[in-house]
Amino acid sequence: MGNPQSLSEVDVSVCIVTYRARDLLRDCLRSLKENTRLNYEVIVVDNGSQDGVAEMLRQEFPSVRLIENKRNDGYTRPMNRALRLGSGRYLLQLNPDTLILPEAIDRMAAFMDDHPEAGICGPKVLNRDLTLQKPCRRGEPRPWAVITYFLGLSSLFPRSRLFGQYLMNYMDEDVTHPVAGVSGSCMLARRTMVEQIGFLDEAFFAYQEDADFCFRARQAGWQVIYYPEAKIIHYGSQGGSRVQPYRSIIEWHRSYYLYYRKHLAKDYFFLFNLFYYLAMIFKLLVTLGVNFLRREKFAGSRKP
Repeated sequence: MGNPQSLSEVDVSVCIVTYRARDLLRDCLRSLKENTRLNYEVIVVDNGSQDGVAEMLRQEFPSVRLIENKRNDGYTRPMNRALRLGSGRYLLQLNPDTLILPEAIDRMAAFMDDHPEAGICGPKVLNRDLTLQKPCRRGEPRPWAVITYFLGLSSLFPRSRLFGQYLMNYMDEDVTHPVAGVSGSCMLARRTMVEQIGFLDEAFFAYQEDADFCFRARQAGWQVIYYPEAKIIHYGSQGGSRVQPYRSIIEWHRSYYLYYRKHLAKDYFFLFNLFYYLAMIFKLLVTLGVNFLRREKFAGSRKP
């Protein structure tokens, strides 16, 4: 069983931002308790869900520290509030629509203990059918990687290093290796690294804050590690992205633009950047149109 907030040192501060995901959060916290042995604390920030999440936490998980926002403040700002309150040696960003599989958090923490060069560690993230959720290990989202991904070339040639730069399909999914980024759905960060590079960049309302965080970690000399010995299930496109699908679509495209401009644009000729920004706008309009025609509205998971 898990050992939340024991009198000894806290190993991991589990930080969760939730928005209208009460039942998913309950399942997430139950899986965390049942499958985690190390000492941990849980800090939840609720974005004004009004779905009974506060009552559920007080009744079923009284040790959870709850911060209640009056409105939806996105992901990055409330996550930073939780991270700043965390007292653990490691800080875990975790989505409420996840299930922790046996010893996943313990194994990631143990790996980090054994590899001091690792600043960030991400598990093998599985879909509901237990297949790999491919964006849990990513290459740098440079234009070629993104274009070949959205054109489907990475799917047509899954073993190609030329076309598979973004999702790294050519790498064995069961082998530990350094990557450019891991999924923010479950990301374990070393406290000393966070003290060096800072918290999440709040210019990102939601989306790409994980990619930016990993980029800054690598810039500072830390490794970002995909560690498949630890496994979780991530439902995806739940909570906020399903409740407010159009806002989620707009915010994702805005965040990728911010990420590209902040980290990558300087490496390309300004005329190419102009073309690429126009391509981003075109893709945004197409995605909004496609979502309008869907019977079930959500932001979707086919995104870098």
